[in-house]
Amino acid sequence: MERIETEADIARALDALEEADPRLTLVRARAGTVDLRLSEPGFASLASIVIGQQVSRASAQAMLNRLVALVQPLTAERLLASDLSLLIQAGLSRAKQRTLLGLASAIEEDGLDLQALVERPSDAAIATLVDLPGIGPWTAEVFLLTAGHADVFPSRDVALQAAVGQGLALSSRPDARMLAGMAEAWRPWRSVAARLFWAFYREQRGREVIPVTEPA
Repeated sequence: MERIETEADIARALDALEEADPRLTLVRARAGTVDLRLSEPGFASLASIVIGQQVSRASAQAMLNRLVALVQPLTAERLLASDLSLLIQAGLSRAKQRTLLGLASAIEEDGLDLQALVERPSDAAIATLVDLPGIGPWTAEVFLLTAGHADVFPSRDVALQAAVGQGLALSSRPDARMLAGMAEAWRPWRSVAARLFWAFYREQRGREVIPVTEPA
């Protein structure tokens, strides 16, 4: 299984993507720096992605910063030992509170090992994650992408849909199903294709949209 671990891996994957799909040459030229964007695969990084569900990057960053300040360190064990009011103070919705507490319980009580999980093939890892309450495909895919998996593509990400539509000069923004089909052409480097289009979006729209995975 290919992994993305260094800037050299990003460059190698981008070269391969251009060769497979020449349309990406112009996208790459307009995207600026395509960042590595890796996070240690553990409770804190998955929690940060949960926090980023269906909110702006700025809102997610603010909530994550508050939670990290209130629950130190941000581990499954520490969260379970903390008062529920701290999650409320951090600004988390009830749904996100339930998801984080369920995830913490799965780790501490059921033996879920996120470090071991990310070493598994992506399909198997995603299947395990989406069985957890409140963890959907987007969350699972972004977690694996930022843990170094080379071939996952969160096609439900609205910014990616917009970036692909603009970058490839499509007549309309592709929906999740259409984008997933398009991304098949970018195997086995779909994670780097996602990074490329997030970078393109940043340069064209003037704001960062890659999901938050660590406190500012």
